[in-house]
Amino acid sequence: MNQEYIDADEKIDIFLVEADYALKYVNRGVSADVKDLGLTDDDMSQMYEYTKEVMTSTDGKIKGVSWQATPGLFAYRRDIAKEVLGTDEPDKVQEVISDWTKFDETAAKMKDKGYFMLAGYDDSYRTFSNNVSSKWVDDSNAIVIDDAIKQWVDQTKTYTDKGYNNKASLWSDEWAKEQSPEGKTFGFFYSTWGIDFTLLGNSLATAEEDGGKLEKGNGLYGEWAVTYGPQSYFWGGTWICAYSQTDNKEVIAKLMKRLTCDGETAKKITEGTQDFTNNVAAMEELANSDFQSAFLGGQNHLKLFAEVAKNIKMDKTTAYDQGLNESFQGAMKDYFNPDSKDVDTYEKALENFYEKALAKYPDLKKPA
Repeated sequence: MNQEYIDADEKIDIFLVEADYALKYVNRGVSADVKDLGLTDDDMSQMYEYTKEVMTSTDGKIKGVSWQATPGLFAYRRDIAKEVLGTDEPDKVQEVISDWTKFDETAAKMKDKGYFMLAGYDDSYRTFSNNVSSKWVDDSNAIVIDDAIKQWVDQTKTYTDKGYNNKASLWSDEWAKEQSPEGKTFGFFYSTWGIDFTLLGNSLATAEEDGGKLEKGNGLYGEWAVTYGPQSYFWGGTWICAYSQTDNKEVIAKLMKRLTCDGETAKKITEGTQDFTNNVAAMEELANSDFQSAFLGGQNHLKLFAEVAKNIKMDKTTAYDQGLNESFQGAMKDYFNPDSKDVDTYEKALENFYEKALAKYPDLKKPA
């Protein structure tokens, strides 16, 4: 925000933003309209619509572009599926987790066999938070707790009390361990980037630097599969933005066009990293090809991602999402935690959330 006071050669010309805080920059004067850089509607015609919507300002200007789209799926262990459900086929597994009622019933079966349905408190959060019917903040700047968010609270409290999850926190060592051969967790909600960049590494029996190999037989390599799960959702994503006063517009435009508008580049990125890229034609071509993921036991997961990507909506985002999501999850963990004696009710946890949220965003207020 202080770029205008810095010498031209010291200014930041290009920066990246994530979905949860994109609007913090989109509706301020710090990010350039990509059309002012030289990108056209035709250049961006193959991008998934939501990736443009999330970066569109209130006056209709697109303030950043992404090389990736981030639809989410449910990744599960094939070996556990065979033992508990009698099959590891994605279509068959989907039948028993296709809605939240069936998901809960399957969680009970996992518990009976000595497994956890989810690793911890946060695992299903994005699936609920991406299906809200209202924004975190209404037109009067009051905080709104959507029914979908309340449903996540109820489910997670039940899973914690019944032992359907392992009481781990997202990104913790305990959570990562549940994705390793030592883990007892059936599955994880992951978007595109998470499978190849997080789940894969956590699944190996030996670290890369110690000679770990990306091949079947090393840890859980080849023992995972993906299916749609109870609801469509997305998680994360990174957008390239140019500083509005940059003096390197031509260079940035070339970079943006190559990484986010070129179909051949999109295919190369996906084939090289298995990330799901932001080009509808390229992804449809690979989804309908013989493309396979060895890590996922030979499954063409792009076919599933391509279907979910069509359902992503960004009309409920606000500039407050990152802070409110984090504060709410943090406050609720005290309620979920059976060892927390200070927070024994949802109402107490909710008051703690409001206190943290209003300290972080003084312009907001509690609901009437």
